[in-house]
Amino acid sequence: MNDNSTTPIEFVLLGISERTDLQTLLFAVFLIIYFFILMGNLIVFVATIYSQGLHTPMYFFLRHLSFLDICYTSVILPQMLVHFITKRKTISFLGCAMQMFFYIFLGTAICYLLAVMAYDRYLAICHPLHYIRLMTRRTCFLFVSGCWIIGLFVSLLQTWLIFSLPLCGSNVINHFFCDISPLMRLNYPSNFINNMENILAVFLVLIIPFIFILVSYILIITAISKLTVPAGRQRALGTCYSHMVSVIFFYCTAMFAYLSPKFDHSDSLGKLLSLIYTMAPAMLNPVIYSLRNKPVKDAVKEIPAKFCMSMKHYFC
Repeated sequence: MNDNSTTPIEFVLLGISERTDLQTLLFAVFLIIYFFILMGNLIVFVATIYSQGLHTPMYFFLRHLSFLDICYTSVILPQMLVHFITKRKTISFLGCAMQMFFYIFLGTAICYLLAVMAYDRYLAICHPLHYIRLMTRRTCFLFVSGCWIIGLFVSLLQTWLIFSLPLCGSNVINHFFCDISPLMRLNYPSNFINNMENILAVFLVLIIPFIFILVSYILIITAISKLTVPAGRQRALGTCYSHMVSVIFFYCTAMFAYLSPKFDHSDSLGKLLSLIYTMAPAMLNPVIYSLRNKPVKDAVKEIPAKFCMSMKHYFC
């Protein structure tokens, strides 16, 4: 860019590592990770559709979580893979804006969906007699639609705020995708705007859904502690185990990344944490939700047989 106030045509992404000797290895590693994310979440998604026993609110939300995980990582990983094998690691201005838009959109929807899943467990454990009446198919659809709408609103707001600000002379982003914090450093110095923008993003995307999750689990633990039968406690906790692990893993890294005052997304630790909260949950969720979940494991085993029957019915 020749002028400090000129909008750049493209941005340069420095990526995870600038070492040329590691690019092929990194390409292979992240290609395998992307494959496992796609296959794992696709299997869970298909299993919750095909199996009649999984047509319940809990698995309805799990199906949407799997779909969101596929989309969320697909916003980042394909371009990362391309940059590992090309010398020119650039992204157009529009491409960067679109990547940030979908990253915030899908990430926010995931955060609120995790909150909805916590509320679902709260109703199932604390109000079991009213669960079927309260958590109807229409209610589930409204909850999921709300997650998408909130994600769309937050994403439009954040993307407009960031890309409406003037940019400094550099168009180099020391990150592996167009994240909020690295892009904010390219804006003209405006501590008040940057701080307010960061607080707004953290509050809307992380704090609000986390409060809902926290309150739900406080009520769940209170209800479980009143159960006199140990087997009942274990059964109730078993239905929450997978969700709790997923929430802890995602929120611990994301909150440390965005709430720590000394944190820098452009350093090695920052990039590592960004990798963890953007990719690890999507890769581990299929394992977490199926490892201790017999209905899901049984449904996954039935997929090949049902697929063959469908093909046989179609061709015959």
